[in-house]
Amino acid sequence: MLKKILSAVLCFTMVITMAGCGSNGKGEETKAATAAAAGQEAEDVQETSDIKVGFAIKTQDSPYFVSLVEAVKELSQEKGWKCTVLDANSDTSKEAENLETFITQGMDLIFLDSVEPDACIPSINAAAEADIPVINLDSGVGECNQCTTIYSDNKQNGRLVGKAYGEQFDKDKEIIAVLLSALKGNVACMERRLGLFCGIIESRAGYSEEEAWKAAQEFEDDLMKNGKASNEKARFTLRGQGWGAGTREEGLTAAEDLITANKDLNCMLGENDQMLFGGMEALENAGITGVDMVAAADGAKEAYDLIKEGKYFGTGENSPYKVAEKGIEVAKEILVDKKNWKSYEDVILTEAVAVTKENVDEHYQFGF
Repeated sequence: MLKKILSAVLCFTMVITMAGCGSNGKGEETKAATAAAAGQEAEDVQETSDIKVGFAIKTQDSPYFVSLVEAVKELSQEKGWKCTVLDANSDTSKEAENLETFITQGMDLIFLDSVEPDACIPSINAAAEADIPVINLDSGVGECNQCTTIYSDNKQNGRLVGKAYGEQFDKDKEIIAVLLSALKGNVACMERRLGLFCGIIESRAGYSEEEAWKAAQEFEDDLMKNGKASNEKARFTLRGQGWGAGTREEGLTAAEDLITANKDLNCMLGENDQMLFGGMEALENAGITGVDMVAAADGAKEAYDLIKEGKYFGTGENSPYKVAEKGIEVAKEILVDKKNWKSYEDVILTEAVAVTKENVDEHYQFGF
């Protein structure tokens, strides 16, 4: 922005100098035209710099959320927008206060990564009443007057990873797995593991994608009812599910409980990378080797490094940068191109990708 202003001023100064050296009226015409152009550019810069956006983030307790905030700030600044970030520290009351602050400050647009899908609804509706569009990043919300929600394709990420894993696993052997899940009742978590189930069953049972989704839902229902599940045709057995809250520490604890009774497992599934890092530590502590680590989604650079080393099968790409990039793209359409913010679909998904040793170098830069 500063470069543009300096360029305009320099251009204006040069024209004045040249006009003073000239002996005809054309110099005055040129000076006037250039001054008008410089004034118009300065006006455009000023208009852009007046745009204010807020980002109400639910927490910054993990690398993903830190990277998401950094990406939104960086991309906003590239547009010349002022971006203010307020952290709720996983507190719904604090989140509501942060959103009220943004509304009072007259933000042109608000980004939100919500603590809970329903608790934020009154605040989103209040922003809409003030004609401030809310773009939800990463986390879905309940029915409300949002602009849109942007996040990775959890189901297809899981499916592509599961499919890639099932295709490389010996067809004559049974997959004996345990699962590390994050949060009970969380839709994104359910979609991720359902995608893993679908991809594994699809690749090993010879089902169509439609048939595999149906079988995956039956697998999920059995898991929720019995704490375990199996698909005989796919030679795929899930011995148990542990709840690791999405963190390395709790993933370690959950994995320890699971592997105590399942020392013959050959696969550990996870709904994110962080829990599987804890799972890897639990396996190492127990002296268990030969277990494949398969994450439905995330994309931590630590996981990518392990993939390169052959210690981790793969993960779905849940890139905070790509989510932020799409969010800024939509915001630009609204704030600069004047597109109606109420015209967007409820959900916009980033492209699903299974990151494995075949393509990890290509996607490494989008990790976090």
